[in-house]
Amino acid sequence: MATYLYRTFSTATNRRIWTWSAWVKRQNLVSDYQNAMFGAYYDGSNRSVIRFHGHVLEFQDTANSVQIKTNRLFRDMNGWFHILVRVDTTQSTASDRVRLYVNGEQETSFSQADYPSQNLDMEFQGSVVHYINARRSSAVDSIADMSYSHVHFADGQSLAPTVFGSTDSTTGEWTINTNPSFTLGTNGFTILKDGNTYTDQSSNSNNWTLAGSTGVITKIEDCPDNVFATWNPLSPNDSITYSNGNLTVTGSNATNYSMSCSTTLGASSGKYYWEMKYVTAGNGNECIGVANFDRYEYNQNMTSGTTGYVSLRWDGERQINNVSTTYFTPPSTGAILMCAMDMDNGKVFFGSNGVWFGSGNPVTGANPTADILTSGTWGGILRYLSSKWECNFGNGYFGTTEITTNTGTGFQDADGNGRFFYNPPTNFRCLSTKGLNQ
Repeated sequence: MATYLYRTFSTATNRRIWTWSAWVKRQNLVSDYQNAMFGAYYDGSNRSVIRFHGHVLEFQDTANSVQIKTNRLFRDMNGWFHILVRVDTTQSTASDRVRLYVNGEQETSFSQADYPSQNLDMEFQGSVVHYINARRSSAVDSIADMSYSHVHFADGQSLAPTVFGSTDSTTGEWTINTNPSFTLGTNGFTILKDGNTYTDQSSNSNNWTLAGSTGVITKIEDCPDNVFATWNPLSPNDSITYSNGNLTVTGSNATNYSMSCSTTLGASSGKYYWEMKYVTAGNGNECIGVANFDRYEYNQNMTSGTTGYVSLRWDGERQINNVSTTYFTPPSTGAILMCAMDMDNGKVFFGSNGVWFGSGNPVTGANPTADILTSGTWGGILRYLSSKWECNFGNGYFGTTEITTNTGTGFQDADGNGRFFYNPPTNFRCLSTKGLNQ
């Protein structure tokens, strides 16, 4: 992602007390500092940033030699993190002057903890340019590859995470408060709320400017209270490129079974639907399918005798547990492939452009592509990747193109979630946390 936001704070207000709160989802795990969430810039030697530095959370104020880095690592690319930074340099205890929270819990273990002196004026809140999803040194850099939701800034308030979230009494998970009540202050703002743009949703009208080489912000259905499946960039592979929130995958070599990837979510019960757009053709060996993650994750090569997978190969073959038969006519590029995975009845159906292969009917269960999904956790796979695929698990996009149909905004699943090009079969749901919990 090469998009960021910027705004110059016209008035320097309370540089000693403020709070930053945002829900973020990481899209890749770069090993260096290229993961800025919030930055302020005076000049090349005087700047501040909140970021993931590699896999740790870091707060830095270079002008005042302030640097705080967690020992804890943050490498989850499936779920959302609630990041809260609470600053109050008037506190007598040094460790109370900058406090970091992740999902409601205060970080207390640090590899480096150089706190500001008491009553120090920090660089944030000065009458200088501020950045979201980037920082600036001599030029704008550290542009992150992340999704954001409900970004809040409180000017002159040191706020606890309980203002912005709470612990679910049943699951024990930290959940979002979509309408927090707090005093904004002069420079306070609320943006990217419920998928809205960078227009300030508070009464302050502290709007931001969009910049970067792509200059695009897309509203996806994935959010802190409903996480959708993506392709897992941590899957063992040789040279697969992931983009667009790990929903676009491009392979460069189809001579090895290890050129494969799997979804971040799987299911052992329920009915699920997703779509995949065939963008660029490969050499004909590429496969789409589903697999038992208990077997597949640890046997990427799927050598002779492997059980627990179903895939369609682009030479027209259907592969079930390493047995191949002629099954379908592979669609051309531009086709939208459909998958209906029925874990309640152990069946999976594939189709293209609104028509199910083999006269399959996911609603009645007739003529499935395969009926071997008997036990374990199953999810989507792509194999032998020399092609390019844009996939939609309900997020509402193929690549950066928003899904629209004759309904105007696409079709939703059985619970009114997600957006698809084709209407999901009756009682089939998104492969998402809400879908899995039904």
